[in-house]
Amino acid sequence: MRVLRAVPLGLLRSPPPPPTLRRIHNRVPEHQKHFQEDNGLPVHLKGGAMDSALYHLTTLICTAGTCYSLWALAQASRPKKP
Repeated sequence: MRVLRAVPLGLLRSPPPPPTLRRIHNRVPEHQKHFQEDNGLPVHLKGGAMDSALYHLTTLICTAGTCYSLWALAQASRPKKP
């Protein structure tokens, strides 16, 4: 408790935010225009090649997991050999 009393109050206050040196460019309207254009792609694939790769990887992992689950169920349903 003595340690807390010994610390000056000026050190406990948070520092003021730094001044902005440059203006931040708002890219939201550009992104809205890009994602709302009608080019036949679903919204989760409009981001480009990386979105497509992640989509296909996710599909592959889900399919492999489903196949493994069905295989494990089939193995568990068979009687064990004595």
